[in-house]
Amino acid sequence: MVKKRQLASGIVRKLRSKGFSAYFVGGCVRDMVMRKAPKDFDIATSAKVSQIRKIFPGQTHSVGAQFGTLLVIRNDMPFQVSTFRSKRRKALLSISEDVKMRDFTINGLAYEPIAKKIIDLVGGRSDIRRKKIRCIGEASSRFKEDPLRLVRAVRFAVTLGFSIEDKTLQAIGKMAAEIKKASLERIRDELVLIFTGKRPSLGLKLLDETGLLRYILPEVDKLKGVEQPRAFHPEGDVFAHTLLMLKKLKSPSLVLVFACLLHDIGKPATFEVAERIRFSGHDKLGAEMSDRILKRLRFSNRDREDIVACVENHMRIMEAPKMREATLKRLFARPTFEEELALHRIDCIASHKDLTIWRFLRSKYKEVKKEPAIPRPLLSGYELIKIGFTPGPIFGKIHREMIDMQLEGKLKSKAQAKKWVRDNFLKEKRHVQAKA
Repeated sequence: MVKKRQLASGIVRKLRSKGFSAYFVGGCVRDMVMRKAPKDFDIATSAKVSQIRKIFPGQTHSVGAQFGTLLVIRNDMPFQVSTFRSKRRKALLSISEDVKMRDFTINGLAYEPIAKKIIDLVGGRSDIRRKKIRCIGEASSRFKEDPLRLVRAVRFAVTLGFSIEDKTLQAIGKMAAEIKKASLERIRDELVLIFTGKRPSLGLKLLDETGLLRYILPEVDKLKGVEQPRAFHPEGDVFAHTLLMLKKLKSPSLVLVFACLLHDIGKPATFEVAERIRFSGHDKLGAEMSDRILKRLRFSNRDREDIVACVENHMRIMEAPKMREATLKRLFARPTFEEELALHRIDCIASHKDLTIWRFLRSKYKEVKKEPAIPRPLLSGYELIKIGFTPGPIFGKIHREMIDMQLEGKLKSKAQAKKWVRDNFLKEKRHVQAKA
């Protein structure tokens, strides 16, 4: 990290040697004040994009050149270098003008690395001490400039452990609908940071309290007030259950936390009262809804498929003690099994607290973890032809059942497999031929 800071200081020196002013800005300065090691160093300068390119020939990449931002690459490390922000096109570019255009006071600090001096024009250090998220200037103006800042306020409150200052919080509530103007990819990135942090439940709570939830995740907002059978869910309605699940998580994986958030998303639409409250098919519907939600938010195909798999299978896992050995081993072979098991555990802890099935699965999983989960069939297609079969759907059926028998330890050699095939499938083949 020291090396990265030195390289960033070198960029500032180079810009200054060409007659431009330059400073560290934003989160890296906030982290320095909080005595944290910055992950990245952003630089703001009076130089224009064309001038930055000339000063660092062959070392720049465009990431937002239309907005005055380039990446400068030094020693294979990228540094974001941006032209000072300004409301007035013909104004003299300065750090004071730039700072006034930034979002929150804690991000409005600048640092002069040569003189080793922090420049605080907006009370950022005071707000860091007070642990407050406060907009620079008029909150409504800052949010109009970039509606994503509505969610960023929540993200900083969650990740830093700060509270949102009253006027800023009120402005978020009044302008929550503006979040619909922000790009879905940027919203997704903020949600990932919120929910994979140390306090994902606080993130959900703040999104709800600010009114942002109904615009970003309306399906989750609709979980509120959906009653559940008290015998299984003494904690309350579906939203209360989901919130409690997130409270049990600390810095979870993306797949696990979104599986927890969405696992009961199908309950409002499947609510019915028979002899008790039921949600028949909510897992299947929930998987379909989750797929649509994650597509809408532009999640990667891999993450979307894994989260949807967890939602779709979260009820099936409860049938584990009744499963055949082969079925269990197939369950263990699923790429998302560990997330599904963790989801089941948290689901139980946040409701009836019965971990019997989780303990059973954890024990069985440890037993078979070192074994090949899904073996190859003992007999190849060629060997089935030699026995007397014609290639076709029968091969798939034989191989599926053969693997089940292998997983259960009932077939251990080719000789056993050949006898089993002859005894169980040749008769079926002859019967089909006779009917034909």
